[in-house]
Amino acid sequence: MSFRETALCRRTLLSALGAMALGLSSLAASAQQLTVSAAASMTNVLKDLGAKYEAAHPGVKLQFNFAASGVLLQQVSQGAPVDLFISADEATVDKGIGQKLFDAPTRKTLATNTVVLILPAQDPKPVTGLADLYGNGVKRIAVGKLASVPVGRYTKEALESVHLWSALEPKLVYADSVRQVLDYVSRGEVDAGFVYSTDAAIMPDKVKVVMTVGGHTPVSYPMILVSDSKQKAATEKFAAYLLSPAAQKVLAAAGFGKP
Repeated sequence: MSFRETALCRRTLLSALGAMALGLSSLAASAQQLTVSAAASMTNVLKDLGAKYEAAHPGVKLQFNFAASGVLLQQVSQGAPVDLFISADEATVDKGIGQKLFDAPTRKTLATNTVVLILPAQDPKPVTGLADLYGNGVKRIAVGKLASVPVGRYTKEALESVHLWSALEPKLVYADSVRQVLDYVSRGEVDAGFVYSTDAAIMPDKVKVVMTVGGHTPVSYPMILVSDSKQKAATEKFAAYLLSPAAQKVLAAAGFGKP
């Protein structure tokens, strides 16, 4: 092959590679990216559902942001670009609607849950009920921060219903999210903690469930479109998928209750 022919082949190859790169770039640019801010307790199941949705909708890319519901609301109020908001309580969504951050008519309940009392699986304290938490053997109890973590507020309601909140306050260790409560207990850094049943289920070898806790507002997960979303049609489509029988089956398998 002559020098001229070699140069021509090289230019042809470079042109083809350039066209391919441009095509991939255009494809990436055309993909819709939806941002979903969701309660920390939904981390595992939403990542699973998100992967399934992306596989069925190649033109959509889902970006998840998981944290305590109150923290997520604060982010939205400060201008974070979010399309869909999923809280672990109704009160946080009520607050967001009051601040005109959410599109109220799009509000729907995604799932429900229960609160459980857990202990470290290794060397658990002799606790069989809430009253045992008052005993001298229990020094530290992890709960979610009341201002931002819904499970903390559910816990307070439950303990107040049996007149134990004030008595146990000196033992409380406040966590930034329900998953942090789970981590504290699983590592044995506290003697007990309150999480959702779905959280306890992901660490069956690290934590022991003592009981399901009652006496609090029912745990529900409302989802709602953010008012400033620039992709409302695509977001509504994803929200509808989360309520579909297929997605609800995945949620049920993860331990979440029906809406």
